[in-house]
Amino acid sequence: MTAIALDRTVPPLGGFTLTYLRIELVRKLRNPRALFFTVAFPVLMFFIVGYQWLDEPLTNVSLADGGVSVAARIMVSMAMYGAMMSATQTGAAVAVERAQGWTRQLRLTPLNPLVNVIVKLAAGMMFGLVAVVATYIVASVSGVELSALQWVSTGLAAWLLAGAVFTTLGLMVGYMVPGENVAQITSLAVVLLSFLGGLFYPLSSMPDFLQTIGKLTPVYGIAELARAPLTGDAFDLGGLVNAVVWLAVFVVGTAYFFRRDTRRS
Repeated sequence: MTAIALDRTVPPLGGFTLTYLRIELVRKLRNPRALFFTVAFPVLMFFIVGYQWLDEPLTNVSLADGGVSVAARIMVSMAMYGAMMSATQTGAAVAVERAQGWTRQLRLTPLNPLVNVIVKLAAGMMFGLVAVVATYIVASVSGVELSALQWVSTGLAAWLLAGAVFTTLGLMVGYMVPGENVAQITSLAVVLLSFLGGLFYPLSSMPDFLQTIGKLTPVYGIAELARAPLTGDAFDLGGLVNAVVWLAVFVVGTAYFFRRDTRRS
């Protein structure tokens, strides 16, 4: 008589596979709404807002002497916006799966719940990279000129920093708020934080009390770090502290609500 094993075999890496990652990424690329707000919208905003500033120097250094244009600053801001939108939608995907009972179905498989989150995080980061690359390509074709180091450093900062901080924000909200309202909540949060954090226009143009509030938002710190290579100035230490503190807050919040959801499920 053959014995029946009751224990499930745990797959390598908790069930993580490149096929699973590819499926998650394809799902995002097939979502027209996500494609518009994450990829098309930043490109359109660059054309509407940034294109007219191609010949305006960002600093006292003229464009002929190697300075950069105001359009370059807007390019970085729009690319960062796309990366943030992509990152927060990871949390929305988690919330929808929880509401539909898919998360509980996954509990019946050998897939580690944490691996499921990591796959969504990676897919969101890759989708955010698409937004950054698309914005940079369009800006380059339009006439934005930067050194190779500036192209790479600003792009990586806009992608990695925005992706890390806002993915954890999206996941925290996704495990905290039930139902399909997470996408609306996170999208609204990104828009409001972008305005307050000086992503769409200089913080110095705001009233003093809004400048104080803006410097406390997670967008401010990331934007300061991402745009620093354009002027050659050392990045603001306050911006670095801002980004690190908010990342820590969102990581702790995500861990707490993830464990609460796991215990409840």
